[in-house]
Amino acid sequence: MTAGRYAIVLFVFGAQRGVELLYSARNERRIHRRQPGAPQAGRSVFKWIALVNVGLFTVPALERALRRRPAPAPIAAMGWAAAVSAVALRLSVLLSLRGSWTVRAVVPTDLPVVDRGPYRFIRHPNYVALGLEFLGLPLIGGAYLSALGLGVANAVLLSRRIREEDALLMAIPAYRERMGEKPRFVPRLISGR
Repeated sequence: MTAGRYAIVLFVFGAQRGVELLYSARNERRIHRRQPGAPQAGRSVFKWIALVNVGLFTVPALERALRRRPAPAPIAAMGWAAAVSAVALRLSVLLSLRGSWTVRAVVPTDLPVVDRGPYRFIRHPNYVALGLEFLGLPLIGGAYLSALGLGVANAVLLSRRIREEDALLMAIPAYRERMGEKPRFVPRLISGR
């Protein structure tokens, strides 16, 4: 794939993310009308999370243009598989959470507990989708340094946010009861602990 076509791929994935941002903004307004002081997990790192996410749709294109070589077909195929899986997983998250889904991780005290869709198996499928995307999109274009650098930056920033989000969620008794025993990211293959 040429550098130009790869830039278009990143643009399309970025545009899809833009639609998600609009949906999230609508949900945040609704939540804040109900509960003006609803807490946000990871507020102190959100601007850095946003910056790294912008980097996901720009930096790999620059790296690909500088490399002047496309990714080997198996690497690009792995990237496509991860990126498309990420979109499918995030769409299932959006369909499951509906009006509760926000990019800012706003957690109102009256949060309806959702344990359908991917939430039947894990507590944080949206973060799994992000991890897949941060791996897959750079690999499509052979942007290995971007995959590594942006992926590590994303993981470090999200680790703080996830700790704060878990604390807010576990403070809700119904959430703690229905979701507290589920793993964060990787489903259990065998029932039990």
